[in-house]
Formats: sequence, structure tokens, C-alpha cells
Amino acid sequence: MSKRALSSNVTPSKNKRFKAQHNQHQIDHFFASPKAKQPSTTSTSTPEFVQGSSRSKAATTAPKHPATPEVIDVDAFESLNSAPVAAPEPVSPVKKKSTPSQPLRVAKVSESAIGIDTYSALDVDPVVYDQSQPSGSSKAPYSLLTRALVSLSQTRSRIAIINTLTNVLRTIILKHPTSLLPAVYLLSNTLAPQFVSIELGLGASILSRSIQQISGLSPAALKKLYNTTGDPGDVAFAAKSNLRTLVPHPPLTVPYVYESMIRIANCKGPGAAKEKQKIVEKLLLAAIGEEVRYLMRTLCQNLRVGAVRTSILTALARAIVLTPPLGVSTDPSSGEIEHYASSDLLTKLKELDPSISSSKGKARDAEREELIGKFQRAESLVKQVYVKHPSYDQLIPALLEGGFDSLADRVPLTVGIPLLPMLGSPTRSLDEIYNRLGGLPFAAEFKYDGQRAQIHASRSPDGKDTIKIFSRHLEDMTSKYPDVIALVKEMFDETPKATSFVMDAEIVAIDPATGALKTFQELSNRARKDVNLQDVKILVCVFAFDLMHLNGEPLLGLTFRERRSHLRTHFTPRAKQPTDVLPIAHFNFVESCESEDGKTTIEGFLAKAVENRCEGLMIKLLDKAPVDLDAKQGRLKSLPSTYEPDIRTSAWLKLKKDYMDTIGDSLDVIPVGAWHGNGRKAQWWSPVLLALWNPTTGRPVALCKCMSGFSDVFYKSMRERYDPGSELCSKQPLWECDFGGYKPEIYFKPHEVWELKGADITESPISVAAQGLVPSSRGLSLRFPRFITTREDKGIDQSSTPSFLVDMWRSQQGRGGCGGNDDGELMDVDFEESEPEYESEVDDDT
Repeated sequence: MSKRALSSNVTPSKNKRFKAQHNQHQIDHFFASPKAKQPSTTSTSTPEFVQGSSRSKAATTAPKHPATPEVIDVDAFESLNSAPVAAPEPVSPVKKKSTPSQPLRVAKVSESAIGIDTYSALDVDPVVYDQSQPSGSSKAPYSLLTRALVSLSQTRSRIAIINTLTNVLRTIILKHPTSLLPAVYLLSNTLAPQFVSIELGLGASILSRSIQQISGLSPAALKKLYNTTGDPGDVAFAAKSNLRTLVPHPPLTVPYVYESMIRIANCKGPGAAKEKQKIVEKLLLAAIGEEVRYLMRTLCQNLRVGAVRTSILTALARAIVLTPPLGVSTDPSSGEIEHYASSDLLTKLKELDPSISSSKGKARDAEREELIGKFQRAESLVKQVYVKHPSYDQLIPALLEGGFDSLADRVPLTVGIPLLPMLGSPTRSLDEIYNRLGGLPFAAEFKYDGQRAQIHASRSPDGKDTIKIFSRHLEDMTSKYPDVIALVKEMFDETPKATSFVMDAEIVAIDPATGALKTFQELSNRARKDVNLQDVKILVCVFAFDLMHLNGEPLLGLTFRERRSHLRTHFTPRAKQPTDVLPIAHFNFVESCESEDGKTTIEGFLAKAVENRCEGLMIKLLDKAPVDLDAKQGRLKSLPSTYEPDIRTSAWLKLKKDYMDTIGDSLDVIPVGAWHGNGRKAQWWSPVLLALWNPTTGRPVALCKCMSGFSDVFYKSMRERYDPGSELCSKQPLWECDFGGYKPEIYFKPHEVWELKGADITESPISVAAQGLVPSSRGLSLRFPRFITTREDKGIDQSSTPSFLVDMWRSQQGRGGCGGNDDGELMDVDFEESEPEYESEVDDDT
């Protein structure tokens, strides 16, 4: 089980994603005075991609871009030091008149670039969208992408988001096909697939110095701008709007911006900071108007638009349906016309009344139904291919080359490229499990307190091994587990029948003498990367529970009983051998029992799992089952026993301690801050930061984040109470509270009390609650917290205290509770199973 940390001080430093997550601590120091000197570097080495990646070395080297002046003259910005600065409006920069003390010494801004106002609206129905957008280059202008980002940032409507993405991708496919891959990465605020180890690595000092260099503003002026606007993109926009360059700069293009990002990520060694700053300055100098704002937000890893993965895949599929790439046949005789919208179909749709064809509750015309059918088939195909091979590096070239024809065969499940894992649905009791599955046979497995791992391995005929280990979130953990690598090599030697495989497993810390299970907290004490086998101190066991690929053949379509049979046939358990000198990992199958053994046996098995420091049970349907009707929701529910990547099904059910009453008493806590939600919760606060009341200091002390147990109605009412413009909210911490390592995006005035329950009380590197009251130097936090209700009968000074939390923790220790490590993980469980509009916000492991 992957314990993904949502806090920057517990995540691995080399994150594979170019995160769009807001780091408030970094932003708050964004415009602080830079240090006098910083070690710097300059290397342009290409990132090492895993097997199967199509990214070439040439793709990571930026083409030559016309040089920009090293010395920039600017007008005076003296008003910043004497009066508050108004937040800039999203319009093109306006030239400022010079003052007598600061004569104008430079020329006007380049007029050669195409501004975003040149483009027509992108959020319209794709059927009526005009693709004849201005363009003077084979490479997509960055202004076109900026136009899309502006449109995306101004809406929460999923329809408008999908339309905007679809239309901008259609234009790029038609006029700039070579720019499609970098455009998708920039829209998704990433640099590469999740499993590729590449990080932008831009510090706040580099960005602030870059703005100062191109604008001439002092650190104090930048800080004042940020205090007024609260957004680095707005600050850069305001600073650049007063700049006049002597030499016009060529317009930015999408490939150039993306390749510049890759160059920044590749800067290593001495001089790297100066090299990165130079690249950033060139980008900012060439940007005009809104490009500056969104370029800076991209550099800050805080793009803040609703272009989540699901939306991008949907838009990509629709764009190909409406605008097939050159070379893709749409001739009816070819049989491929069913995948694409013909010109005749689009002409008929344009002639129809759009208010009828798009309105809910009205009969849709046959042509609109035909187009919707094509959309649905295309979206399903693209998403099915992506979840098995989650890399735009292969998917987009395949779409541009051959469209939808045999796409699944051209971009297959591949050893070395992780697939998105299958997920389980939460349940509260064994009774609920039996009610859901009825008499269908199932297997109950230990749900270990470890780290979920996807192991990819292959041995070539000449005996060369290729082994990769990926986390629940597809991050490459290969260098973290050399003992598992050694295990797989031994397995190949002992099991010649297996030449390649993809295995789903849980890596768990064990006692080297007895083999007893240890907690995730002890596993987390291992180094996170570049570990030498000789240095391994904490022994682990790989508990395998599924097999998705074997000897070149995918097994996803087999039932769980069949996949489990292949797993147990081709592999055998392995413990420490007398000949083992090095700490090689153990291997075993998950402990399990069958439903045929009876409900009493399953109940005893659950008790055994908890006694063995497991989190509970995983219940898995063994064979194919008919589709079940969920009477409560009034809809059909699928019960597949096949392996379904990235799907949370009712064929896998998880019964965890944290879904049941485990810590005995509840806690009364105070909401003191929150973060912006994602996916369907984008318009609400989620997660919420909760605190205890410390009577010693007379103020709250932050305990944990919570994003579970809230209904949609509660989310809406909470957003109304804690409106950003109200006196209960602030972007700055106006009210006294000990926040520890938590840096919320919005601060709440402490004034109400909520009741909270959770799985375990844990030691935390982030929380300072009860710090000094426990033997460890860390504070205590709550693992998998769940909101219960609002306590209107209590004031904040009647909330639970750190000493009360310590008493509960000691009681838990006496019961042998697992007391796992709080690394920022959250549980987002909706037992009513409300359907998300698009990509859901779930931070659980399975």
C-alpha cells in the first residue's frame, strides 16, 4: 500500500510528476530577498527514461532561440514603494509613461507576437468551432495555449472545460501536429509520464531573481505586489507590464516553452542555478500579456486550471474524432468512418438549432446522437489504452500516425511501463460484504500495512535482467529496494518458466529473526532512493496478490481465480536461505481464506489480520458474476473478476480498521484552514486542516487534514460559511494557531467545533500536537480521520486537548495498535458512492 504523502517534507525529493499542487510555504517566501550567493550549476544531460519510452535525446534539447539582451532598461516603479498595488486585470500589458526623474530609454514592446485576443472563443461547441485560427509557424504559438488556459481558469463547468480542451487540441492537430505532445504536457502541468524521474527543480530565489532582473524591481516591491495579489503569476504580469525591450523578441512557441522546461530540469552540477535563471529570464522576456501570467504559474507548478487527466483524455479523443490526423483514412469503404465525424455529419449538425441539440431534457436529433456515440466509443478506447500504458509519449504519436485503428495493439500493456492499479471499494462490516456479494464465492486476504508495489521484470535470452518497481502512484521506486531486485533475480534463476511478468504486491517490513510483520512506520525509516544492498537494515517481504502479465501475455481478461492460479503455479515462496550473505527480500503470497469456509471462519480471519498488525481485509470476487442492481442508487453495478486498471469496483471490497470504530473515543477539533479541492470538489474546501485546543498556550494546535465523512451538502454550506471574502477567511494567518508543518492555502478563523474519528493515533513529522508529551520528538496526528458531526454545543476552548490525545495514544499502544506513521496520507471515502463529475480525489491505496 502506497502511503502517499501530501506534504512536501515527507514526499520523495525526486517526484516523477511536475505537480500542480500549491505549496504555500514556498509561495510565501517566493518574493523574499534572495541570498547573496547560491551554489549553482550547468549541465544539460538528458533524463534517463525507462524502457519503452519514445522520448529521444533530441526531444530534450531545446532548439536555438534568438538571443535576448543581457541588460534590460525599465521605467521607474516608485509607486510600489508608496502605495498599495491594485491586482492586475487579465489584459494585455499597458506601457507606462516615463517620469522626469526616469527618462524613457528604450523602445516599445515587440508587435510581431500574436496576442491571445486574436483567437476566437475556445469554449464553444466543437461542432461550430472555427479552426481557422491565425498562425504563422509550423509550431503552435504559446499564445494559443495561453488563450486556452485563460478560458479554463474562468470556468468550473466541465462542459466548458472539455470544449476548450477539445478545440485547442483540434487546432494543434490540424495546423501544428508536432506540437501536440508538448501542448498536452503543458496543459496537464507535467513534464513527463509519472514513472519518469524528472523534476523541474526551480527554487523561489531563482524565480524572484528572474523577475527582478527583467523588471528592475526591488525585492521589497515584489513582496508588496505579492501581498496585494497573492499570486506569482499576477506579480510577474504586473512587473512585466512596465517593461520596454530594446529588441523585439520572437513569439514563444509551445515546443520552445516545453523544451525550455526540460532544459531547466536537466541543469545539474556547478552553475545550474545561473543557467536555470537565464532560461527563465529568456522565457519571461519573450512572453507578452497573459503569457507572462500563465508561464510563471507553470514555472511555479501551480497552474490552477481544471485540465485533469480524465478531461484531457476525453478532449484528445474528441479532437481526433472531429479532426482526424493527416494520413488517417475516413473513407466509408475503409471501415474506419465509424470512428470519425464525416464532413457531411458536421455540416448537418451546424445547420441544427444548437439550443435544442445541447439542452438537457430535450429530444436530441439523430445526427447529434450519432456524434455522441462516436465520442463515447473514442473516449472509451483512448482511456482503456491509457490506463494500461499511461504515457503520452507513446499514445499521442500513435494517434497522430494511425488514429484509432488498432490503437490497443500499437500501444499495449508493456513490461517496464506501469499500468494504473485496480482499486477496491470501502465497506464497513462483513454483513455489508455478504449483502453486496450474496452467495458469490470470494477470497479474503490480509490487507498489509506496507507499501503497494507493481513489479515489472523480464529476462532476455542472453540472461540480462530488466527490473522496475513502481508505487501505487506509478513513481519509480527501483533504487529504493535493491533487496527486492536481488529477490527477483533469484526468482528468475529458480523459476525458468517465468521469463517476464508484471506482479501486484505489498512490500512489508518484517522481523529478520521471526518473520513477524512490522508497521509501515518502520518501513518508512528506510532510505527513499539510491540504496545499496549492503546498507539495507530493515528486512522486507514481498507479499504477491495478483499477476497481470506473464511471459509476454497480458492476463487482465482472466478471472481472479485464474490469475491467482498462474501466480501460485509459476512462483514459490522464498525466505532467507542459509547461503544468503546479503539481506535479500523474502517472497510469499498474501495470507488468505475462502468464503466457502463459512462466515465464522472469515470473522476469525479478520480478527487474526488485526492481531497481526494488518489494516484489515481485502475481499475479492473469484469468478465472473452477473451485473448487480444497486437498489439504493437505482443503477447497475459491475462485479468484474477481471483486472480493471484505474477502476474502483465492487468486485474488490476493503474492510479496514479505519472504516470501523477503532480508536474508541472521538475527538472534538477546530477547523483552522483548508486547501482547494480537486476534481468534483474543485469548488469546495478539501481537505480541511483541524486542530486541538492547547490550554497552555491558549490557542489551537494543528492536528491533521481531513477529507472524509463530508456530504456534498456539508461541503456547500462550509464553502458559504468560509467564503474567501468573508471575515472568517484569510490568505494570511491572521489568527493565532500553531500550524507546525501544515501550510494551508486558506486560513479559517477558529470559532466552531467538529467531532472526528480515525483509525489510529500516529507519530507525525508534520504535526506538533502533543509534541513534548510523548517520548518521540515528533507530534501526534490522526490516521485516516473521518468527520462525524458539528458540535454546536461546544466552544473552541472546550475542544479536545493534546493531553487527552496522549491518553488515547497510550491506550492504543497498550492494545497493540499499529500506530502507523502519519505521512500526510488521507482517506477520501464516500459510502453513498456519489458519482464524481470527473477525476475523483482519492488518496487511499487500493
